[in-house]
Amino acid sequence: MQPIGKTIVIIGILLVVVGLIVWFAGDKFNWFGNLPGDVKMERDNFRFFAPFTSMLLLSILLSLLLWVFRKFF
Repeated sequence: MQPIGKTIVIIGILLVVVGLIVWFAGDKFNWFGNLPGDVKMERDNFRFFAPFTSMLLLSILLSLLLWVFRKFF
């Protein structure tokens, strides 16, 4: 059970760090979700938002970070 506990603690610390970044620098990320390729449709009683480009960018960034993390650890 020790590896699971360490993993949960590491994930918790990462969530706190990401939360603090969003809290203090959240107004700097206005462009996220408004990139070319993000689909927004608004009608009278209907709203649809599909952030294709933003999620692709986030996926590439997370893949790169995980690759670097696995390379060093």
